[in-house]
Amino acid sequence: MKPEAAPAHFSGTDLSGPHLFSGPYALGTVSAPGQDAFPALVRRAGSVVDLRRALGDAGLTMLGVMEDWDRLSVVFAELADRPSDGDPLVSEFRVHAPIAPRQVLQSGANYRRHVIDLHVAHRDGSDGLSEEEARAEAARIMDRRAAEDLPYVFMGLPSAITGPFDDVVLPAWAEKPDWELELAAVIGRPAYRVPVERALEHVAGYTIANDLTDRATVFRRDMPQIGTDWLRSKNAPGFTPLGPWIVPARSIPTPDDLRVTLKLNGEAMQDESTQDMIFSVARLVSYISETVRLMPGDLVLTGSPAGNGMHWGRLLRDGDVMDASITGLGAQRTRCVAEVPA
Repeated sequence: MKPEAAPAHFSGTDLSGPHLFSGPYALGTVSAPGQDAFPALVRRAGSVVDLRRALGDAGLTMLGVMEDWDRLSVVFAELADRPSDGDPLVSEFRVHAPIAPRQVLQSGANYRRHVIDLHVAHRDGSDGLSEEEARAEAARIMDRRAAEDLPYVFMGLPSAITGPFDDVVLPAWAEKPDWELELAAVIGRPAYRVPVERALEHVAGYTIANDLTDRATVFRRDMPQIGTDWLRSKNAPGFTPLGPWIVPARSIPTPDDLRVTLKLNGEAMQDESTQDMIFSVARLVSYISETVRLMPGDLVLTGSPAGNGMHWGRLLRDGDVMDASITGLGAQRTRCVAEVPA
């Protein structure tokens, strides 16, 4: 049974502890009360290094860090090894989205079981196949697609990004808001027409993205033949909770074997391995780079596994709380708040 009621309102979360991310450090964007946000290195034990001070650059942003990733990644390894010397703890700060990217590339229909479920759920039955036979047919299609076809990728807007612990406002017009937890790759080196075998060399690290979608507006009502309307359905302000951290790729040696888990009001809705992806991170980055010149800081979202709200017949409501995690990348918690019409 899936949840019908939300837990009590929460106020913050415990961000300290070594279990939150893999490797000796992660990167984030944080702020102290009443002060500007700044790029930070967070050590595994929870202490924070202000990268503006450490690098002598008062105007540094996380985007600037990614633009100098090859050099700075060596510096960061040294910073992570130094004694904390009384550095503040991350629990003293507000955690924002780790980066403000120039471009957001999003992959759809990229988890095998998810797409098979959709194929079976939306068939009209005229094929005369049993459900078991229909699933087997869909599985053959997915295997062929993985071997012969191309990823399905579209553009998102950076303005939809919000922090990993911020409230998510559900627009009054969104009739069927849904969740889609995804692994996101952060580009650290310009990538244009890179082969699959070299694609991961251009990834600086990984983070968590929840790509919210209003299912009622995915397809245009006035003219369905136009196709999908991703602008309307995916890009409301705050529809992409991001973070909390960017974990360096060297600390995530197997991005194609991570557990993706989303709980709604404490009940697991999505719980799948990235092994189920039809197109790997490397294939996605390579494919996108055939057309798009990927720049440092850009995000590549890799698709969402089975277990969306449409599958459960339970969409997001005012007061719902989503807890999302991916192996080695930490966790985010976001509360849904209904928009109050002006």
